[in-house]
Amino acid sequence: MSRYAPLFTAPVARLSALNLGTCEEEDIDASLLDQADHEIRAKFPKMHSFLLLRHGKLIWERYYNGHEASSLNDLRSATKSFTSTLVGIAMARGDMPGPETAVHKLLPEYLPKRKETLLERITIRHLLTMTSGLYWQTGKKLGEAFIHRFHRSKSWPSFALRLPVQEDQIGVFQYRSVDSHLLSVLLTRCCGIDAYTYALQHLFEPLEFGRSGWAQDPEGYTMGHIGLYLTSRDMAKFGDCCLHQGIWNGRELIPADWLHEATQRQIEGYPEFGDYGFQWWTGRLHGIDYACAHGHGGQQIYLIPEANAVVVFTADSKVSRWKNPRTLLERFVLPAVSSLNLERS
Repeated sequence: MSRYAPLFTAPVARLSALNLGTCEEEDIDASLLDQADHEIRAKFPKMHSFLLLRHGKLIWERYYNGHEASSLNDLRSATKSFTSTLVGIAMARGDMPGPETAVHKLLPEYLPKRKETLLERITIRHLLTMTSGLYWQTGKKLGEAFIHRFHRSKSWPSFALRLPVQEDQIGVFQYRSVDSHLLSVLLTRCCGIDAYTYALQHLFEPLEFGRSGWAQDPEGYTMGHIGLYLTSRDMAKFGDCCLHQGIWNGRELIPADWLHEATQRQIEGYPEFGDYGFQWWTGRLHGIDYACAHGHGGQQIYLIPEANAVVVFTADSKVSRWKNPRTLLERFVLPAVSSLNLERS
């Protein structure tokens, strides 16, 4: 068994339900989606699923390489967008203080013995936007040189908060998974339960998710940066709830004002991946705005407000090299929505 095997909910026989629709009803060019499906089978050998929702209806659902609707996906860093969402829920409920709260005040036992004044400047907002200034190394493909050292440490919060703080990097974006994990630690310290349990109570169960799983760190904190396992349908459900201002079946699960901030550009990111919100990537394709939960290997949830659409891709997460399925969104999926006025390059 893996050292950090995920905790799973009990097996659930039911398949997560979604309202169904057709391409014809939703004004979608099915031939372009067929072309995307052909492209996946020919050039994306590690793909596991491709789903499209429009106006809250599942109108396209394809699985590959033996995967099916009940299969769980390892979301990798797409987990980060869920962690951010839980923080937003907790703040709205009064379970966590606001984004401008200094992190060191909430986690005193994990601070270095020698007082670090720069550390006292880091706020929850800095963690949300990956602008903490904690020393880190990030490669061109979002590879993180210190991540294995971080995972091998006995106390992940201590490892993170004992990294040197670079004063000139506070407020500057750098992809840094320790920021995301600290959000989960903060949620647990403020709410008294781990982030997975909080998610089940306030998000997953209200959305009627099927089976799920989420891994923990050595001290029992839910991983904030990776470790979440969901079906593709439940990824799509989450995306659709976010797309519709956090409303599901007439009930607000996620604060609309939080989602507006989280899925909008907060800081300049990396050209290849886009700008950054609160643990969401943001960008434009063909002049159309999107927000994306993005994970290694091709785990992606796209929110496309102008199209009233959610697109989900999943793939093998245990790969060193992989093709970004965003090209499928750009070449086939967006052009398939005939109501969009696309800018052609």
